[in-house]
Order: sequence, then C-alpha cells, then structure tokens
Amino acid sequence: MTTASRQPFGTTHHGQPVELLTLDNGTLSCQIITFGAALRALWVPDRTGRPVDVVLGYETLKEYQDQDGYLGAVVGRFANRIAGGRFSLNGREYTLAVNNGPNHLHGGIRGFSYKVWTVEELTGSRAVLSLSSPDGEEGYPGSLEVRVTYQLDRSTLSIHYQACSDQDTPCNLTNHSYFNLDGQGSGPVLNQEIRLYAGSYTPADQTSIPFGSIQPVEGTPMDLRSPTPIGAHIEDPFQQLEWGSGYDHNYVVDGPFGLLRPAAWARSAASGIALQVDTTLPGLQFYTANFLEAGRRGKEGAVYAPRHAFCLETQFFPDSPNQPAFPSAILRAGEHYDHITRFCFSTED
Repeated sequence: MTTASRQPFGTTHHGQPVELLTLDNGTLSCQIITFGAALRALWVPDRTGRPVDVVLGYETLKEYQDQDGYLGAVVGRFANRIAGGRFSLNGREYTLAVNNGPNHLHGGIRGFSYKVWTVEELTGSRAVLSLSSPDGEEGYPGSLEVRVTYQLDRSTLSIHYQACSDQDTPCNLTNHSYFNLDGQGSGPVLNQEIRLYAGSYTPADQTSIPFGSIQPVEGTPMDLRSPTPIGAHIEDPFQQLEWGSGYDHNYVVDGPFGLLRPAAWARSAASGIALQVDTTLPGLQFYTANFLEAGRRGKEGAVYAPRHAFCLETQFFPDSPNQPAFPSAILRAGEHYDHITRFCFSTED
C-alpha cells in the first residue's frame, strides 16, 4: 500500500512557508522538503528488514538555509562549477556569481537549492515539484521552467528532471544527496565499497575545474571499476586526490549518454544494503564529503564529519559551457531537458 502526506516544515527567512512531503510504498519511504526540493530522508530495509535512513539531512529549516553542503538538494541552474563565473554563448559573454574560490558553483548565491519549490502533484508513490527561474537570475539567460519528479517503485527511487527555456541557456540539474549505507550519523564510510562504471574521468586543477582532457583511470587510484573500499586509496600520494582532499571528481559514465545505464554501485557489508545508480546523463561526480566539517549537527542528534558519506551526483561535466570537447550542456530554446537517475536498493549477505 502506498501513502503520501504533507505537513509544515517552517517558514523561510523571507516568510515563505515550506512543506515536508512523505512518500511510502511499503518497501521504501522518503521525505522531501519544498526548500531546495531536497531529499531529507530515505529509509531502506537492511538485511534484517529494519528500515535504515541512508541520507544525511538536517533537523530544521533554519539549518538548510544557513548551512552549506547542499544536503539532499536539487542544484541548478548549473550543477558543479563554471570557471571564473564566466561563459560565452551565441557571441555574448555572461557573468555569474563567484561563490566557490574563483569559480561559480551549483547555480550561484541563491541557486535552485535555496528556492521554495511548488508541489504540482503528490500521491503515495510520486511527488512532482516545479520551479520557475526568470531570465537573468544569477546571471543566466532565458526563463527556465523546471519540473522534478521523485517516484518510488518497489525498491527504487527515481528522479526525473525536466526543463525548457525560451532562450539558449546552460542547464545541468542533479541531486546532491549524501549517502551512508550504514545509516546517517553512523560515522565514516571508508569501509563501504564503491564501483563506478567509468573507464575515464576528467582531471581537474586545484580549484576543481577540469583541464579539458578525458583520461583513462587505469593504473591510477581513480580506477574504481571493480568493487573497492572507499578508503582503500583515498590517501594515496596522487595529485588529483591531494588537490581534492579525497575523491571529488567527474567520471565519464560508460556507454552513450541519453540511454539509461549503470553509473555506480555501492555496498555496506555491515548493513547488507547495496545501491545501484542508473542514469541517462554523461557524467557522475563521486564526492567523499571531504569538506563536511567535523561537528556538524544533523538529524536526530547525529554529528557529521568529513567522509561520513559519499555523493553520486549524475550530471553534465563541470565547466562544460567553456569546454567544447565535453558533451554540451546548453539547452536550446524550445527544446526539452529530460533526464532520469534511478537509485536501486537491494540487500546482500
């Protein structure tokens, strides 16, 4: 039996009411808040059948507004970084906010993760949220209409991203959930295993801007094509890991983008929970929460710290508006942005 509910989750600093949406299909259940369309909680059965909340989140709306980290949020208009906060499109240069060192990150000062989304539909297994981003917001061209659908289907949570614009514009949407398959608040994830379906990645500079090349992972600590404990090579003396303080890199997902295909797999031997991520998008940012500072307070009294979670952000490549060799993240006027990412859970002995 599927059920859905909604309840107040506070009021923003600007006086906008925020709601907490709950979906439950009898196998999985999740909470989504309309602030940032953020996935606040996701309960998955472990090998004993006990529900485990596998995503990090905050107890109050104030924390979502005041803390960085984008916990569970839908980020845009452009997820990840744009070098120098600048790009050229159709012969015109656009200037964006610089909010991550010298670069633009996750849509700017008040990107989609800081907006209150509208609930368009809520059923037992499905929540549809929408957002209108006006022309010029955060420096981006065009009025962009966005819809994000969260849907539970047996042991899978799918996220369907849709958008259209009246002008050509960069568009790159992702979900920034932090996963811990032993349960949020359970400590480091270094013993949990990861596998990435990616034979190459995009090396980046010290500010996480790709150099523009696509390099094979073979023979490096970036090679996660076989199940590997997250902590196995994270401290290796390898420049990319040193610059990122761990894994914080865009991987090129194997296979043609636009088709739904495997991107990542993860497993906890302790809980028995396994996660497979499928996507239609070309890239995946594997991030080991390196900059989640020690002592950060989370839900239910949890205390978070670096490497207490990992992110699997499906995406177009970072800085792709400035990198002509990368898949284009330009949404042309009148065309439709339409991508799906699925988080498929199972248990293993």
